[in-house]
Amino acid sequence: MSESRAIEVQELTVAYGKTTVLDDFELLVDTGSIHGFLGPNGSGKSTTIRTLLGLLKPARGTVRVLGSDPWRKPRVLARTAYVPGDVSLWPTLTGAETLRVLERMRGTPSDRARERELIDVFELNTGKRVKEYSTGNRRKVMLVAALSAPAELLLLDEPTAGLDPLMEQVFVDEVHRMRSSGVTVLLSSHIMSQVEKLCDSVTLIKDGRAIESDTMERIARLSAEKVAVRLAQEPPAELGEWTRHGERIERAVPRDEVPALLKALVDLGATDFSCQTESLEETFVAHYQSAPGERG
Repeated sequence: MSESRAIEVQELTVAYGKTTVLDDFELLVDTGSIHGFLGPNGSGKSTTIRTLLGLLKPARGTVRVLGSDPWRKPRVLARTAYVPGDVSLWPTLTGAETLRVLERMRGTPSDRARERELIDVFELNTGKRVKEYSTGNRRKVMLVAALSAPAELLLLDEPTAGLDPLMEQVFVDEVHRMRSSGVTVLLSSHIMSQVEKLCDSVTLIKDGRAIESDTMERIARLSAEKVAVRLAQEPPAELGEWTRHGERIERAVPRDEVPALLKALVDLGATDFSCQTESLEETFVAHYQSAPGERG
């Protein structure tokens, strides 16, 4: 285990009966970074997180969380905090009582000053019973508990589901603050704008395999340019396949091919040019579609 990595997963295989859910999966998360963990439903994200929490025993491979195997040495989990994708709490307890129960279950004391600050910024009424809470307020309870814990590693699975946009921004600010104090974050999220704002690096998973793992800066460079021009005639086949909308045609083009393509279009008499960089979400979707779909 490298000291520079808070999470190190190598050649991980996990199966439910005869069904292989993770197949030679790899995940490396640098200490002090915010690492995005993205993939479609059923790709293996939740199974990976359960394995990091020591809830599943790998059939094969290596799993290290803060230097320890969470299955064999679960005490390491006292140095982590977790926000699950589905939040189920005790309906008759108040928010304040729930925070104390979660603290006792974790086995390490919360930073009470930090907890009060988080209750304030997330505008959480801790006097209400959980059964009176909305989905967003139940999520806030888990976020307050996790972000006030003395954790070195945060495992966050869709942590802002149910929050309004204002509270999502509060979450982004607070996670940045945690990272600045040296905390490592693994963030599973479907909100691409959130990933783009927060993450230093990202791993894409599909069908139990890592199909891409790189820095956000390099991932962003993979984005294609959507080129649209006005051209009455059909472009020659060597310029690729285009979609036509009346007199305008458009197609996605790798960024480094744009200058040569524009020159060829000018030579054909094209006018009314526009170029727009694909969104991060479009880039990821293209990766998922082009990556091998099924395991052998």
